[in-house]
Amino acid sequence: MSITVTTPTDRTIGMSRTFAAPRDVVFAAHTQAEHLRHWWGRGNPMDVEIDFTVGGRWRFVEHADGEQHAFRGEFREINAPHTFTWTFEYEPMAGHIAVERFEFVEDGDRTTVNCTSTFDNQADRDGMLQSGMETGAEESYRALDAYLVKIS
Repeated sequence: MSITVTTPTDRTIGMSRTFAAPRDVVFAAHTQAEHLRHWWGRGNPMDVEIDFTVGGRWRFVEHADGEQHAFRGEFREINAPHTFTWTFEYEPMAGHIAVERFEFVEDGDRTTVNCTSTFDNQADRDGMLQSGMETGAEESYRALDAYLVKIS
């Protein structure tokens, strides 16, 4: 399976991907440090700090090719295991903050994750699209596929 990326408005990016695992497992893989460190950074070594509460903060640091890539944000809404919303910021580009809403839709033994990222303006949205985000997300979700086989 591969990720589907859309641009529904001039300030949003939609991403959708289906996984061969139940919703509670896919939700846990997106929200618990012990799972996130295995897949989120394209399968590369990760430092993961997460306080999965409304108002709680998260920070992930991916270690790849001798470099560190740090991301951070704050949880705004949680409706486990159906949805959560967080802010998303790539630390080297501080101040360009997206709001991302994740929805987990279960259909039998499969779960589709839909993510809508909303940006302050079209330039920020376009910058994200040009950053290689789609490739990185696809690589991370392939790593999640492999990890889900181990934990399901």
